[in-house]
Amino acid sequence: MKKNQSSIPRPYHHGDLRRAIVAAAVDLVRETQSVEFSIRELARRAGVSHNAPYKHFADKRELLAAVSAAGFEMLEARMTAASSARSTPRAKISAMARDYVRLGIENPALYRLMFGGYLTGPDEDRPAVERAAAFNTKTLLADAISNGALGQAIPRTARNERKIDGAILVYWSLLHGLTLLLIDRLIGPTEKADELSETVLEGMVDGLAARVPLLPADAWVGPRMA
Repeated sequence: MKKNQSSIPRPYHHGDLRRAIVAAAVDLVRETQSVEFSIRELARRAGVSHNAPYKHFADKRELLAAVSAAGFEMLEARMTAASSARSTPRAKISAMARDYVRLGIENPALYRLMFGGYLTGPDEDRPAVERAAAFNTKTLLADAISNGALGQAIPRTARNERKIDGAILVYWSLLHGLTLLLIDRLIGPTEKADELSETVLEGMVDGLAARVPLLPADAWVGPRMA
């Protein structure tokens, strides 16, 4: 009988220990749909000693921040690939929406780690490594909006910053809500996720084409880069 591939410790190359540990942690979150794994189990999966993770991570929160950052890197890669295959800004933003929702319903625990409150500290801030990875994802969306995804170009200037962020707030809020509703089976079926994403996006883009709300003064959306 074959062993499950994810249960076989994976060797790592010298100097690649941190990457191997994060990859093993991502696999654990996917397999168990939980972040409540032990460091000892993680080390076994990575094929390292039980103390090895602590050479790169001070505690489990720091490790999970790296896992969340890996999730954002995955999301950015998927959204980039999906949008690059489309020729118009409207088609690009639609493709990004579909892959955003797909990642969430395929990896619910990872999605909740990335977008939930697990990593939020007492100062309402998030880990720096996660913020940096999330910022790249936001930039993809801002570029699509700037290039005309809402029907007209909105140049990336200081004057338009609140307008672009206002559009991102609407886009993200609707997609985040849709993703969680699908994950929690409050709407469905899951097989219709792409069509549901397009339905939400059509209504949102039509509304934003008529009027893009300004983000309120002193408000922020997305990762804050200190």
